[in-house]
Amino acid sequence: MSYIVLTKENFHQEVILSDKPVLVDFWASWCGPCQALAPTIDEIADEHAEIKVGKVNVDEQPELARQFRVMSIPTLMVFKNGDMVRREVGGRSKEDVLALMD
Repeated sequence: MSYIVLTKENFHQEVILSDKPVLVDFWASWCGPCQALAPTIDEIADEHAEIKVGKVNVDEQPELARQFRVMSIPTLMVFKNGDMVRREVGGRSKEDVLALMD
C-alpha cells in the first residue's frame, strides 16, 4: 500500500479516526532533506501494511502545518488512537523511522 496524500479535508478521517498507527511526514518539494527522506517513507508505506503512512505538503496545506506547529521540515509524527505520540524533526534512517512506531 502506498502513502496517502493528507489534506485538511481528509486528515481527521485518515489519521485521527484510523484504527492503525499512522506515520505522517510533513514535507515540501523544495526541501532537500525531505527529498532524501522520501524514498524511505515510500518503502515503509509499501512494506508495512500494519502502518498507515500519510504525507502533508506544507506548501499546499499550510493550515495543517500551523495546527501541528511544524516549524522545520521534514517533521515526522506518529499518531495512535487519534493522539500524536511521537514527533521528530530531520532526516532519519529507515530503521530509525520504524523505531518511532514502537
